[in-house]
Amino acid sequence: MTDVATRPADIRLPELPDRYNAAMTYVDAHRAARGDKIAIRCQGKSVTYGEYAENVDRAGNALRSLGLDIEDRVVILCVDSPAFVYAFFGAIKIGVIPVPTNTLLIPRDLTYILRDSRAKAIVVSASLLQKVLDVRKDCPRLRHVLVTASGVAPLEGALPSGVVSFEQALAAAKDDLDPADTTPDDMAFWLYSSGTTGFPKGAVHLQHDMIYSAETFGRYVLNCAEDDRYFTVSPLFHAYGLGNGVFVPLRYGASVVYKPERATPDLVYGLVTSEKPTVMYTAPTFYAALLAYPEEGFKYDLSSLKFCVSAGEALPKPLFDRWKARFGTEIIDGIGSTEMLHIFICNIPGKARGGTSGTVVPGYKAKIVDDDGKELAPGNTGNLWVSGDSCCAFYWNKHEKSKATFRGEWTVTGDRYQLAEDGFFTYEGRSDDMLKVSGQWVSPAEVEAAIMEHPAVLEAAVVGARDEDELIKPRAFVILKNGRTPSDALAEELKRHVKDRIAPYKYPRWIEFVTELPKTATGKIQRYKLRERT
Repeated sequence: MTDVATRPADIRLPELPDRYNAAMTYVDAHRAARGDKIAIRCQGKSVTYGEYAENVDRAGNALRSLGLDIEDRVVILCVDSPAFVYAFFGAIKIGVIPVPTNTLLIPRDLTYILRDSRAKAIVVSASLLQKVLDVRKDCPRLRHVLVTASGVAPLEGALPSGVVSFEQALAAAKDDLDPADTTPDDMAFWLYSSGTTGFPKGAVHLQHDMIYSAETFGRYVLNCAEDDRYFTVSPLFHAYGLGNGVFVPLRYGASVVYKPERATPDLVYGLVTSEKPTVMYTAPTFYAALLAYPEEGFKYDLSSLKFCVSAGEALPKPLFDRWKARFGTEIIDGIGSTEMLHIFICNIPGKARGGTSGTVVPGYKAKIVDDDGKELAPGNTGNLWVSGDSCCAFYWNKHEKSKATFRGEWTVTGDRYQLAEDGFFTYEGRSDDMLKVSGQWVSPAEVEAAIMEHPAVLEAAVVGARDEDELIKPRAFVILKNGRTPSDALAEELKRHVKDRIAPYKYPRWIEFVTELPKTATGKIQRYKLRERT
């Protein structure tokens, strides 16, 4: 079968030296080349590339002064702010392993990550400090707590016992630092999966992974350039946000806009208006929230945006169409994963096809296989496997799960997709979300997209539920737009609406109107929680 995945054939990837540390690319290369250029904008303040490089070096020296050494772990529990990046690259530069962590974790899950990673230190935003203090007694390897006021209210009063100010530690440290003697294949950082089905898994990423992703997705899809300014609504601790706000733009000397505050449509529209980013990133859920904002009296200016990017979950075609009709720009939908670090299938700006995840990013390969691993011809729905050199090495302390996910050069994504003859991939759902109705497979994503075409619907999620005969049928959870009232009549109207658009056997037998859907911090719908309610 012809491989439609590897375009163009002449992609250029950098040859890294035998001794390589990611900070050489992401910190040292910028110090002389663009020291006065703005690297970060956050809460109306600017950080130049020169200041960024100095603070990264100070952070590395500060961590080293605490006795941290190569391959020790430091958890980063920070809101999106300059401190996040200083700690992240400061650790990498001395060979210490940063572990960016979900700021919304409950104490049980934070304890799990601290213990599983065996972190010796944590850098934590002041607003999240109490969460760390509450679990510190259960984490005997955690020796150092550094608290930062970056992006949050200033610290007031004396610090608790055993807690050090990150800003004071930076001020006391030297602003020059040689990178650790690491190789491209040394561990650089870990990312824990979002944990939608149990405790998260630590994906171990290597020194070469970030530049590989930046040189493929960043170059051949985004065409990232020094005059770009990127704004990510999705948080930096997640693989998607880390690429959006850190290792893609900072590879090319672009600027980034950080948002420490909780995202609201007013805040995000306001930042686009004032900061004038050229590219904005978020997940489908938040695009829906932005579109729900009233058009009457709309006062914001989005003219700086060349295009927007979506990932985390498949972007329904109705959202793609409504955004383009309202603002005149495309949302470039794609799929990535924690394991692969960032996006590996994506639409191309100017050629986006709504309702699809696009085509394979140059430098990656993808195929659709059956349950036995046999490759399927285009037009068939099957399991998505992907290959590319940004893939993590393994899951930390998860031998059996590593064997199940990593098959030679291929990574089993757990997603169901269909590949068209022209190379476009269409999402059909997670492997464990697919429904068999009347003896035929049903994609929840397809049903959700049909429901969302109705003008009354803001969001929808579909799971399987058993009817009175114990047969599986689709059940829909629906959020209505402002001003629309739930009713039995509207539920019946939605059922007819779906039947008119897709095969009738796929329509939802039950429709439950809700005010919110359970989601991870990165916007993924937690369908297992909805299944528990059926």
